Amino acid sequence: MASSAASSVRPPRPKKEPQTLVIPKNAAEEQKLKLERLMKNPQKLDAEFQKRLEKNKIAAEEQTAKRRKKRQKLKEKKLLAKKMKLEQKKQEGPGQPQEQGSSSSAEASGTEEEEEEVPSFIMGR
Repeated sequence: MASSAASSVRPPRPKKEPQTLVIPKNAAEEQKLKLERLMKNPQKLDAEFQKRLEKNKIAAEEQTAKRRKKRQKLKEKKLLAKKMKLEQKKQEGPGQPQEQGSSSSAEASGTEEEEEEVPSFIMGR
């Protein structure tokens, strides 16, 4: 009888870490959470799936880097354009900017009229 009691006693289970509840706000966050959960225990994944995951992760990081670089270039171009505009105003002097300003505003209004004629989308279809 003592042997049956000893065999029914199990060793205690290791305690799991408490997990925080994270509610994804969009599909990208949901996908990220699933990927993190899979990567916690990579032994469950087969080798081919792991390779594909790593390739996709690298590709996504490269795309993010390209987008950031593109944004940075756009910001630099805007700043450069502002500096050039300020330099031109300084070089023209106090009397000349008014005359050229009116001609440039006429040119700008001409381009705005052209843009207004071409609709960006068609309604009623």
